[in-house]
Amino acid sequence: MFDSTPIDDATIAMIVGQEFEDVEFEFPLLALSELGADIEVVPITRGQSTRPYLEDKIVTGRFGSPCPPNVMEEGNRYAVTDFEDLSVDDVDCVFFPGGFSPDNLRILEDVLEFTRRAHEADKVIAAICHAPWILIDAGVVDGQRMTCYRAIKHDVMNAGAEYVDEPAVRDGNVVTGRVPDDLPQFCQLLAETLAEREAESAAV
Repeated sequence: MFDSTPIDDATIAMIVGQEFEDVEFEFPLLALSELGADIEVVPITRGQSTRPYLEDKIVTGRFGSPCPPNVMEEGNRYAVTDFEDLSVDDVDCVFFPGGFSPDNLRILEDVLEFTRRAHEADKVIAAICHAPWILIDAGVVDGQRMTCYRAIKHDVMNAGAEYVDEPAVRDGNVVTGRVPDDLPQFCQLLAETLAEREAESAAV
């Protein structure tokens, strides 16, 4: 799909809330699994949903795509993990798609605490479009160089980060993307980051 070294030893937890941006979940799931990553899909049903609102409605995207996806077989591209069973120690990367999902997840203290612990453990944190909202509320963006959807750039700046209008930005262990059109560059940068870490671990 794009040029990158394999990331066969990487485990990526994709944490997905109601009303996620469909393509920002599905494209990375395909691209990163194709490069060999183990994908843990972590749907979180808590939070508002539409079309229609139901208290325990399955997680669906803004355009109706379900999470986990019903067009990809579990066990091939991904596995499904309950958030309560997710461990920072077992993952190399925490991935948040955009859409309205971040607005649901940013009010969940257990998600914010997991993000903080992952950041402190130097796990790769990946967020695209509106997803930097989660990083803001987790308190891990101060001094960070990052990108996002332009509607939240002042939120990013007010949280102490340096906003950069680029398709994808890496600063330390944080990789951010701008909009759906930038998914190839965002996934490329994320894959390169994980591949570098695999190489560093192998060299130790």
